[in-house]
Amino acid sequence: MTSIDFPGRILFLSDDPEKLARQFRGEDLNPDTARPFRNDISTDEITPIPTLVHYDDKIARFAHVGFETQNETPIKEAAILDGGFSVIVGGNRYGKGSSREHSPLAEVRAGIKLIVADGFERLYRQNADNLGLFTSTDFGLIARIRAGEAIPIEDLLYGRDPQAQDILRAGGLLGYGRTIAPTAKPVLEERWMNGEPKTLVEKIIARHAVDIGETEWALSPGSAGFVRPAWRYFHDIYTAMCGHMLEERYGEDLTFTDPETVVSFEDHYSYAHRPEVNAKADRMPGIRRMSDGHRAFVGKYGLNDHGYLKGEEGSEGISHAMMTEHYVLPGQLAAGTDSHTPHCGALGCLAYGIGSTEMSNALVTGLTRIKVPETVRVELSGDIPAGVMAKDIVLHLLADPFVRDGGGIGCVFEFSGPAVAQLSTDERATFTNMTAEMGGLSGIFIPDEETRRFLKARRGIDFEIETWMKSDEGASYAHVIEIDCASLTPMLASPGDPGNGLRLADLGETVSVDIAYGGSCTAGKREDFDGYHEVLEWAAGAGLKVPPSVKLYLQFGTTAVRDYCEARGYMSAFEKVGAEILQPACGACAGCGPGLSLNPDQVTVSAINRNFPGRSGPGKVWLASPKTVAASAIAGRIVSFDDLKMQHGA
Repeated sequence: MTSIDFPGRILFLSDDPEKLARQFRGEDLNPDTARPFRNDISTDEITPIPTLVHYDDKIARFAHVGFETQNETPIKEAAILDGGFSVIVGGNRYGKGSSREHSPLAEVRAGIKLIVADGFERLYRQNADNLGLFTSTDFGLIARIRAGEAIPIEDLLYGRDPQAQDILRAGGLLGYGRTIAPTAKPVLEERWMNGEPKTLVEKIIARHAVDIGETEWALSPGSAGFVRPAWRYFHDIYTAMCGHMLEERYGEDLTFTDPETVVSFEDHYSYAHRPEVNAKADRMPGIRRMSDGHRAFVGKYGLNDHGYLKGEEGSEGISHAMMTEHYVLPGQLAAGTDSHTPHCGALGCLAYGIGSTEMSNALVTGLTRIKVPETVRVELSGDIPAGVMAKDIVLHLLADPFVRDGGGIGCVFEFSGPAVAQLSTDERATFTNMTAEMGGLSGIFIPDEETRRFLKARRGIDFEIETWMKSDEGASYAHVIEIDCASLTPMLASPGDPGNGLRLADLGETVSVDIAYGGSCTAGKREDFDGYHEVLEWAAGAGLKVPPSVKLYLQFGTTAVRDYCEARGYMSAFEKVGAEILQPACGACAGCGPGLSLNPDQVTVSAINRNFPGRSGPGKVWLASPKTVAASAIAGRIVSFDDLKMQHGA
């Protein structure tokens, strides 16, 4: 096949809900009349969390049902499927957010063959490639398609790297991956030991890279190839889809490559039976189907699995938090089916998110695809003020114009500078975790004495940092961002996008809250709970409690964090102020547990990582640090801990 026909209609995702409604009534617009296009369309909107129980043809009915513009959600169930569209057009940073491959899969199953946009998020585009869905930034294609022209495949592939082109020509990754895997061989050491200065990430990729056939991988920024990760992991939202894809293509007797380096997690749905999760519709039949599929799959193939706690709610822990506590090491490379896989980069490893097709391919071949990224260096200097947490610094960084405008898409963020020594590994993980919200491939800290301390204290490992585990003097960086931490104060991100950062002191209005949520992979770590406890112990001592109009939820990221809090005596203060304590799970962050809003009028202040429309329920979500979340829960409105103390004469 040398060209592709697009017989269907073109759907323009306008920022104007009436223009969308006109298209669903049968009117065909052109780019000029449809503008402005919506920017920052997130995967939370393309396939909202309740739709993720579908991974077969039924998911086509839910493409873009969470799309929001001007406070309206104009795309109804099956509207794209029934509208006869074959092309979708959007604005910049199309596909932000979660790694969920359900989003491009829903588009494909709804009949979409091509997405045209001003720009794409790295992971969404990679998932689209893997499914055989074409993506392009060439708006000139629209007029040609409207004229009825069959578009040559080479025009659809223009500007893409050779690896992406090969995968799309093959119709997707699964067929391509099985073909090339037998020819893979490790890159020879002399190729990656040359004298050119390299970043740590470039060194890690080179040590895990493979050459395919007779082709030698350039291993320079912008070049793409395959690597053999030290670890592959997936969680329960993806298991059923992976199993369905693999067994549909290869049959039921599968052989996995190096299964001892595969880890699975059941971390999302352990609180899904709670009424708030099923307030709009009963999701439990679909969730049980996914859970049954997960357990059957990992049991059939004997994979190392971390599941639900026995006899109580909750799970052993959130996947990437568990990987950091138990598995990954500095200098390694890990791939996981979650956009927040970069969490593990706090230990000095390269960890990045992949979708279901890529994980399916990785299970049978041991390989994942990667493009050598450019690196953005974030220089942290100055003394971090007592009231400022890592989350505040990250929200400041997300509001930086370079990051906000997508300058870091596909890059690795390397965090360095003298202030790094003040950050524990838990706090570093907040930075690397939220490189997903920066659009980055990953985030990384250079391993140091704090890394060694963490590995010894948490895992009993006497780890020796090898001399190569750092970026070289003279290594090339795409951009440098300098942050004087001493100048920072507590931060917020207003509802709609994690990049909507503002200083809490500049809020300028009273924002009453209905829900305060502390937890998730980003904010369910030991040091996060140190922050919750500092605030709530003070509040308990002052005779303060969470007011009746507010619900405060605190949810551990792993059982090790729970055990730490119990050993430190934190539970007493939490109980005295009226917090509801939840066992480890992704919970409200993933729309799967207590802490969800139930109507659009509710306001949540949350320590999670993203606040896209529909995230954590239909209400509005403000992002904040653990200390600010706890203080706001006591005050009943968004305040800093210092503000709370001042209000009560402390």
